[in-house]
Amino acid sequence: MNKTRFQELSRLFSSRTIAVIGDFFLDRYLYFDDSLREISAETGLIANQVIRVSHSPGAAGNILANLVKMGAGRVIPVGYTGNDGEGYELRQDIKELGCSDEYMLILSRHTCTYTKPQNAAVKGLSGEKERYDIKNRTPFTSYEEDELIRRITDAVSEADAVVIADQSEVEEEGCGLITPRIRNTLCGLSRMYPAKLFWVDSRLRGHLFSNMIVKPNAAEAVGYVMKGVPVTEDNLLLAGKKLMERTGKPVFLTRSEKGTVIFDSSGITRVPARPVEGEIDPTGAGDSYTSGAVLALICGATCREAAETGCLTASVSIRMLGQTGCATCEDILELLS
Repeated sequence: MNKTRFQELSRLFSSRTIAVIGDFFLDRYLYFDDSLREISAETGLIANQVIRVSHSPGAAGNILANLVKMGAGRVIPVGYTGNDGEGYELRQDIKELGCSDEYMLILSRHTCTYTKPQNAAVKGLSGEKERYDIKNRTPFTSYEEDELIRRITDAVSEADAVVIADQSEVEEEGCGLITPRIRNTLCGLSRMYPAKLFWVDSRLRGHLFSNMIVKPNAAEAVGYVMKGVPVTEDNLLLAGKKLMERTGKPVFLTRSEKGTVIFDSSGITRVPARPVEGEIDPTGAGDSYTSGAVLALICGATCREAAETGCLTASVSIRMLGQTGCATCEDILELLS
């Protein structure tokens, strides 16, 4: 990927519409000051004193934010929040990105949230403390699925590309937004709209999708099709081939600093990562990769060019410490200059 080719592709970004369907989280950061900590009179335990709070969309929401920052013309979020404070903050964050929340269902559930305490006096990753997660662990009802499917169907009809963010790590199926029924609906929609790009990023179940591009990392790819075996070079290649056979579309297998291995009908293509010096924070790198690769593909890029664009966007975001970073086209052009 060179500067001229990226400019050719990125000029088209603003004319594209992308639906992001999946598990939307709120990323909440609590910055505490160690010098102010107190001892609770009731329990004798330390009471950390928070001096600043920030929040941003996480998981599917971070893909949404990355697409907006990269200049996509319209990005449609499809998912749910709870009817709670975290849900209010997440919906406000979505609106501040310039996106409508018309397809975001409000349910009587907790909003999925990652709470990340950080020592305000310590720069970089060493200031991070244990994370607290709120995840949905109750299967969706038929009524909730009906409402979500209606929104998904409408959003897909309006989009040039569909990104499916199946971020649930709960082993019981049906607790993440991409329930078996919703997954089957999406697979049906991909056959109904063969000209649209469908891209899947799934923690546990990428092998259950069909007629869609799947983007696993190394551990996910092996876990999809060969549970319990080590992540070796041979097993990676075998997993990638099996996954492509199951999904019927290219597989973008990401390997952090080792780049991407693409499996498609022409064979196997290795695309190197962009070297990055200094401390890095990989949080959200996969989301940045997805955003860059999807935008490139729907603007006419080859699979190799899409992987190169994904690697470029990820190399920008991992430099942003202590946050789920987003790349811009200007950042990428600077790298390519």
